[in-house]
Amino acid sequence: MNIDNLLSDKRSKIIKKWRGVIIKTYPKDTQSFFKREKSQFANPVGLTLEEEIETLYDEVIKGDDIEKISSSLDNIIRIRAVQDFKPSQAVGFVLQLKQIIREELGNGHLGEMHELESRIDDVALLAFDVYSRCRQRLFDIRVKEVRGQVGRLLERANLISEIPEQTSGL
Repeated sequence: MNIDNLLSDKRSKIIKKWRGVIIKTYPKDTQSFFKREKSQFANPVGLTLEEEIETLYDEVIKGDDIEKISSSLDNIIRIRAVQDFKPSQAVGFVLQLKQIIREELGNGHLGEMHELESRIDDVALLAFDVYSRCRQRLFDIRVKEVRGQVGRLLERANLISEIPEQTSGL
């Protein structure tokens, strides 16, 4: 049996383990909440993780649609970028997929495993790019917010005012 068939046969088991690994990165009370609460309104983070992990797994295994991979990564990492994760923790879940697959498939299919692991490594690098973009957006938002606050404070203190428009005699 080739590796694609094995990965397809073990899809639900691998995804369940992968989701479990991701959930374990959260505090204990959050972990139990993610597992218990299935409502999209009460638990949008858990639902996003659940849906996007499945899409990401399928696309990584097929390895042909970078846009879908990037979109799934963006949806997951956008959440993790605003939470209290180190960069390695925010994107490390991608690399953990390799270990989970090795555990499920054993030591066979070395050539095909090498190709798959190479694709997973590429996805991990893409995940770091996505994480960097998300963090940059957060910093830009914070800078804009601080500038606005400082500007309003200066106006209240009458330290700045609008410059009146000059009429030109042209």
